[in-house]
Amino acid sequence: MYATFWSLVPPIVAIVLALITKEVYSSLFIGIVTASLFCTQFHVVSAYTMMFEEGFIASLADASHVGILIFLVVLGTIVVLMNRAGGSSAYGKWAQSRIKTRRGTLLATFALGVLVFVDDYFNCLTVGSIMQPVTDKHNVSRAKLAYIIDATAAPVCMIAPISSWAAAVAGVASDTDGLDLFIKTIPYNLYSLLTIAMILMIICLDIDFGPMKKHEDNAKKGDLFTCGKKVEDDGSMRAISTKGTVIDLAVPVIVLIICCVTGMIYTGGFFEGESFIKAFAGSDAALSLSMGSALALLFTIVFYVSRKVLTFKDCMDAFPDGFKAMIGPILILTFAWTLSKMTNMLGAREYVSMIFEGSASHMTALLPAIVFVVAIFLAFSTGTSWGTFGILLPIVAGINLPSELLVITVSACLAGAVCGDHCSPISDTTIMSSAGARCDHINHVTTQIPYVVLAASVSFVGYCIAGTVQNAWIVLAICILILLALLLGIRKFVSVREVEG
Repeated sequence: MYATFWSLVPPIVAIVLALITKEVYSSLFIGIVTASLFCTQFHVVSAYTMMFEEGFIASLADASHVGILIFLVVLGTIVVLMNRAGGSSAYGKWAQSRIKTRRGTLLATFALGVLVFVDDYFNCLTVGSIMQPVTDKHNVSRAKLAYIIDATAAPVCMIAPISSWAAAVAGVASDTDGLDLFIKTIPYNLYSLLTIAMILMIICLDIDFGPMKKHEDNAKKGDLFTCGKKVEDDGSMRAISTKGTVIDLAVPVIVLIICCVTGMIYTGGFFEGESFIKAFAGSDAALSLSMGSALALLFTIVFYVSRKVLTFKDCMDAFPDGFKAMIGPILILTFAWTLSKMTNMLGAREYVSMIFEGSASHMTALLPAIVFVVAIFLAFSTGTSWGTFGILLPIVAGINLPSELLVITVSACLAGAVCGDHCSPISDTTIMSSAGARCDHINHVTTQIPYVVLAASVSFVGYCIAGTVQNAWIVLAICILILLALLLGIRKFVSVREVEG
């Protein structure tokens, strides 16, 4: 079964089961069991041993994974502290006095998501915790909040040169400046750009379709969750101080951003003489975020105690509650990482690489569109965009393409990886977007898939055109017009259906 279609069956099983049963833990576990059986040719005892030894334990022993888990727990603790200090509720009251409409709330959420561009993990959890009280006040569904968080995480990071994602392109080819290539791909990154444009269009034109429309219609009546499992408030997030102000939210968040950025340039070698941009691009994201968030947590405790907003005991009590708030995402991430590792042991990367090398290199004009589709499929199946870069970028760079076509094809690879990762139920950013919005995970996945499919379809058309035209601005203008026309058509169709209904 190695390096054959069977290598992709376990993640497909997990994804299909998750969408059917709307239960993610058992679905991922069954996918892991399937992969283990395939790896050992159905030897049950060996499969059971492998599932733990080379699956769960090996995944949790990975340094980058541990760094992400530390970051999640620390960030969860900071969020609990901000809420208990009254900073979040103070910000909510301040924002509610200035943001009067649902549209204004959604635009504010979008703007905050764009501003927090340094890292997608940081974006997902920070934006959700800050904007959740405001969106709840204006009856925005948790599914819509999760979508905006998700759509302004990886897609925004993918077009920001100063972000942890720039490291995915640096060093693609030994004779190419990876960062320079990354910057050149930005205008051709159609999926990321169209996703950002689509958010603005659906907010300004008040367009919702698919399962999301049901969630939004119900939210306007007060049901923010729509038959999804509501994340219950256990009291850990409630304010226990009456002295909190907006400063108690703003200062820790600003310090957190500064500490995380400093951590990134530190691990990238900035203080050893490397340039700021290259240090940022070459940083160890997991190590940087865990170190930066820990320092920010220490500052937050000192800040609150010195202001007498919280006592030292109150701050210490936030640690277990911060961990409990992240148990769901941690469990899903552990299962997802294990499934991805087992899938790679089956040779999924080699199988996709063989298909790609055997057919795509002979179709030059359509090469960007082909790469885009392959990247989507691989990222969706494995739940990792970074893994997709690692597989496809060296292949693309080795085809010996003309310079402009190389830029377009690399961009198609990056866009497809983000797209597949964006809508995959086993993607870490999808999981953390659900956590940030405190939204049922399967609800988030099912409501955002139609939006992802629309942006991906227009992007595919764009890459078909780009392979021939090779002008980013012409292609982008055509794609935006197509997207706008489709959205207006969808709004008209939905309106007619409502009238007929």
